[in-house]
Amino acid sequence: MAENKTQATEASVEDYLAAIEDGCRRKDCEDLSKLMAKATKHKPQMWGASIVGFGSYHYKYESGREGDSCLTGFSSRKGDISIYILASFPDHDELLAKLGKHKTAKACLYIRKLSDVDLKVLEQLIIGSVAERKRRYP
Repeated sequence: MAENKTQATEASVEDYLAAIEDGCRRKDCEDLSKLMAKATKHKPQMWGASIVGFGSYHYKYESGREGDSCLTGFSSRKGDISIYILASFPDHDELLAKLGKHKTAKACLYIRKLSDVDLKVLEQLIIGSVAERKRRYP
């Protein structure tokens, strides 16, 4: 079975953040890193070349595929900041309704800038996602 493409690395989170060219995006990502560290009680770690992850868990699917991934994380992409959270957990939809300007996909929350969202709601989304992931993969 193939190994996961995205794995924890020893690369520097500080170097990754410092390399973000847009000053406003860089500041947002630095602030998001602090918010996620507080919410998860885990230090940031690079996963692959472009994901700042927090904590880790081991998963095993019914198909037999298994591996390790970060509990939650984010990445500065071209147009948005991608935040990796679960799409379903208690209060997920209610929290999203109060979050502010965002887009969603299967396991991603996309925001343009932190000032577009309510940071207290974002923190609750992160906490809820991590709790659900830990519940599913003890």
